[in-house]
Order: sequence, then structure tokens, then C-alpha cells
Amino acid sequence: MWFAKLRSIRRTLAFRLTLWYAGIFTVSSLLAFLIFYLQIAAILDHRTDEDLLEDIEEFSDLLTAKGIDEVKATMLLEAKTDGVKEVFYRLLGSDGAEIASSELLFWGALTVNRTALGRLARDGKPVFETLEIAGRRHKARTIYARIGSGTILQIGQSLEDNDEFLTEFRQIFVLTIVLLMLSAGGLGWFMAKRAMTNVEEVTRTARAISASDLAQRVPVMGAADEIDRLAVTFNDMLDRIQTLVTETKEMTENIAHDLRSPITRIRGMAELSLTNGQAIDEYEAAAASTVEECDRLLDMINTMLYISQTEATAGQQRTEEIDIGRLAHDACELFQPVAEDKGVDLVIRIDADVRVRGVLQALQRMLANLIDNAVNYTPPGGSVTVSIGSDQNLAVIAVSDTGVGIAPEDLPHIFRRFYRCDRSRARPGTGLGLTLVEAVVKAHRGSVGATSTPNVGTTFTVTLPCVAPTA
Repeated sequence: MWFAKLRSIRRTLAFRLTLWYAGIFTVSSLLAFLIFYLQIAAILDHRTDEDLLEDIEEFSDLLTAKGIDEVKATMLLEAKTDGVKEVFYRLLGSDGAEIASSELLFWGALTVNRTALGRLARDGKPVFETLEIAGRRHKARTIYARIGSGTILQIGQSLEDNDEFLTEFRQIFVLTIVLLMLSAGGLGWFMAKRAMTNVEEVTRTARAISASDLAQRVPVMGAADEIDRLAVTFNDMLDRIQTLVTETKEMTENIAHDLRSPITRIRGMAELSLTNGQAIDEYEAAAASTVEECDRLLDMINTMLYISQTEATAGQQRTEEIDIGRLAHDACELFQPVAEDKGVDLVIRIDADVRVRGVLQALQRMLANLIDNAVNYTPPGGSVTVSIGSDQNLAVIAVSDTGVGIAPEDLPHIFRRFYRCDRSRARPGTGLGLTLVEAVVKAHRGSVGATSTPNVGTTFTVTLPCVAPTA
């Protein structure tokens, strides 16, 4: 059980974040140590060289002031004082022959570097050299320098102190980096778990949500960080899903209602004809009513399919340049007899010559739906006005009526599928006409809106991008 829990922890994002944090911290620390270590080693080497140069300067002054014998005596004294294992001195002639030296027993078979002497003779500058001493673990740093005419002094100094210091530094760093890695792991785990707290809350909320429980929301901590933005985005998504589910339920109920009524009437007429029908006229009337109801159902289904197809293929259908004024004129001619029969005055007003690029059949159907609605909801004696104008690079189509109007609470919802302002459904219609209008307008990269005052009238305004300048 403990092993299974450990395996589950290893698969978590918090564990991977902790590994990344600890790994990056460790690599950064190692790089910092390497840079620091190299700098310290360079400083120690530089200080060793400066000490050797100071010794050369002191022996040069001593030779000038007191002579070669004093130099020899001082060499022996300095070697004994510092330790014959730690330092050696050797006087050489200009040809490299040894004149005098301190105790060299612990320095192995020291040879004279002829190359160094050549450089010294050529440049006159001190020459440094790092030696590996046989039988000794630590190297030595030596200098060849001229301290007088025909006199060269070689000084060698063990690098043991420098090596021991760097060794201690490495040991301390290793211990420190181990402790820091453990601390970084713990701190990384704490930070990762804290950062993932809201993510886990989002996960728990997502798991708790079901089709019947969309009211839960992820708590927002108010930190204005990425997790809070994720929570806000997730909650917005839930709001949209809940709205979509609610609208889908309403649409399903509306579809069921709109289908049930004509099917019930068809079944009633068929049953009545079978039980009571005596004459052929009664059967013909029942058949005619059945055809009418079937046509109504087919019209609703075809409209739904057309809306879905228009939304799915927006921007993919073949388009042509269309004269909106001519389109509106033809539509008004088509509805003129209907308006006259109802006693409604249908007027067209074309204020500008505007053309758009679009699908002719779709725009015809869009305009026909707007005019049909306006005529249907305008009482006898009223008027419907179709206006064509322009606004900069937009074609503006306005359909105004003096009808019953739309209530303010219904106005935001009129483009939803199956939405009916008439709750009793006494008026004919399926609630899909304005949905089709909106789908067509959006497919043509336009916009549609409505303004209305109850018992005064309604105006629907469509704007579409122009493809030709207005006249």
C-alpha cells in the first residue's frame, strides 16, 4: 500500500515540478560553485606569484646592499624558518650553473629549466613555472628572476596550503549542496503543492459536476494569478455550458410541443375519418388537413436543417455581387398582395445604391422572413416600411412596422431557436424565422438587431459589408 501511494505521488505534477525545481537549483549551484572555485584558485595562484615576486625584490635589494654572502646566509635562514619542505632557494649563474642553494633533499632531482633561462635572458622578466615533485602529492610554484649582474635566483614554494584550502572548500560545498538540495526539494514540494491547490480544486469541481449539477463553481482566491484566471475561465465555461444546457432543454421542450400538436391533429383526423367517415368529401378534407400539417412539420424541419447548414458552411458557399435595392424591391413585390389582403401598407424606400457579395437565395430568404413577420404582426391599417441605405462601407437594411411590438423582457431572446413571444402560441409560426435571419446575416459577416416599443412598432436593422461605393 505504501509503495502504491509512493507510485501515485511520483506521477503527480507537483512531484515533477519539485524535481525540476531541485534539479535546476542544483545545476545552478554547481555552476556557481565552479565559477567561484575557479576564481578562488586564480586568486590563490596570483597571491603565490606576488609573494614570490616580493621575495625576489627583497633578495635583489639585499644583494645590492650587502653582497652575495649575505644573500646565501639569508636563503638558508628563510628556508629553515619557512620549512625546507615548503620552500627552497637556489642561486644560479647566467649560464645556469648552481652557485648556492638551501636544503633540496625533499625536492627530488631538481633540474634547471633552460627554456626559462632563455626567456629570462631575452626578456629580462621573471619566469614562473609549476613543477610536479616526484614522491610528493602537491605541486610547487617556482620563479626564475635576475637579482644582479650575472646572478639568477630560483625560488620554489609548495602549493600544499593552496591545495588543502581548495580541498576544504570542496568538502564544505558538497555538504552544503546536499543540505541545499534537501531544502530545495522540501521547499519545491511545498511551493508546488501550494500552487496546485487551486488546480486540484478545479479538478474536484469538474469531477463533482454532472448533467444535473452544473451549479458548482471553483472558488476564486482573489490572488489575481494564473490559477485564479484559470478558475475564472473555468467558471465562465461552466456558465456557458449551463446556459447551453438550459437552452437545449427549452428547445427540446419547444420541439416536442411543436411536433406534438400537428401529430395529435393528424392522428385525430385519421381516427375520426376511420370511425365516422361516410362520404368521400370527409376523407378528402382529412387528407388535405393531413397534408397541410405534414407540410408544416416539413417546413419546420427544413428550416432547422437550413439554419444548421448555414452556420456550418459560413464563408464556404459560392457568392455573387447582389444589388440590395433590387433584392428588396423584388421581395416587396412578392409580399404586396399579402399586405393588401390584410389592409397593411407596404412601402419601400431606397436611399442608396448598395451592393454586397453573398448568396442570393440566403439573402432573399432572410429579407422575406423579416417582411413576413412585419406584415403578420401589423394590424389592418398599419404600415410596413423597408428601407435601404448605407453607412460608410456598410449596407443598411431596415424593416419597420407599426405592429404590436415586442416586450422589453422578450427582446434579448428573440433570435433564439423556437423562442416565441406569444407564450400561448396562438399565432402561427415555429419560432425559427429570426434564428434563420441571424444565421444568414452572420454567415455574410454582418450584424442584426432590433428595437421595439409595445403597441407602437418594431424595427429590425441588418448591416452587411459593401463591395461597391454608394451612389
